[in-house]
Amino acid sequence: MAGVFRVRRGSSWTRPSWLVALALVAVAAFAADARQRGTIAGSAPEEYTPDGSGNEPYDGRFQFVRLRYDYGLAAFGRFGRLAPWAHDHPRADTHLMRILSEITLLRPRTSGSNTFALDDEALFQHPFAYMSEPGFWEPSPSEVEGLRAYLLKGGFVVFDDFRGSDWTHLQAQMKRVLPDHHFQELDGADAVFHAFFEMPDPWVLDPPYGDMPPSYWGVFEENDRRGRLMAVANVNNDLGEYWEFSSLGFVPVDLSNEAYKFGVNYTMYALMH
Repeated sequence: MAGVFRVRRGSSWTRPSWLVALALVAVAAFAADARQRGTIAGSAPEEYTPDGSGNEPYDGRFQFVRLRYDYGLAAFGRFGRLAPWAHDHPRADTHLMRILSEITLLRPRTSGSNTFALDDEALFQHPFAYMSEPGFWEPSPSEVEGLRAYLLKGGFVVFDDFRGSDWTHLQAQMKRVLPDHHFQELDGADAVFHAFFEMPDPWVLDPPYGDMPPSYWGVFEENDRRGRLMAVANVNNDLGEYWEFSSLGFVPVDLSNEAYKFGVNYTMYALMH
């Protein structure tokens, strides 16, 4: 199976046209069935709660935190009822937490995830936060201040599921958050790629879409690469997509495994720094 999808390191998936059509039919049928059942692959029921009503109070356990934001009409028609920040939610979130529960000493919440606005004080109870589709992110002044405070007080954020011009947009918004900081390209020598799994070659994971090569960028405290990493951007990649569909057999197992290595390492780095 892996030989069908994977051509070379850094390439996108390659599929014959008939296989693409077959896959799309299978995904559509699966999605329709999942909406009826309310669950996917044994994961938690659908919990798309744009107001955060699905959050659980902080009780000391590690919980996956997803950042939500207003996006106006920027994504109208592209995601339907699903906000861009909620892409792959909640299955990606819960699947990663189950992996962490199995292979680490963490005992995280596996029944769902919390969603917070960037200026929510409850965010400060959680060392790790995840944002999907940052190309649609237009933070308000209070959200800019909230994220700045969160990062400088020890928080860690992962930006995922974006490509192309979204990268330029994300850099501009982060300049508002941390005017004196800038993204620096990461490589296999950076500590985050050795926090749990040894990942000397992070580029081994092919992105699930497009022909643009993936890269990984970080914002370090005081721009010092020897210091604490505060933010990671998975440019031209979508780890959440792999996490969401990992239980379906829709993608080769080795790609799902590589995507989970990133998630586990990011989480463990956030907890240790």
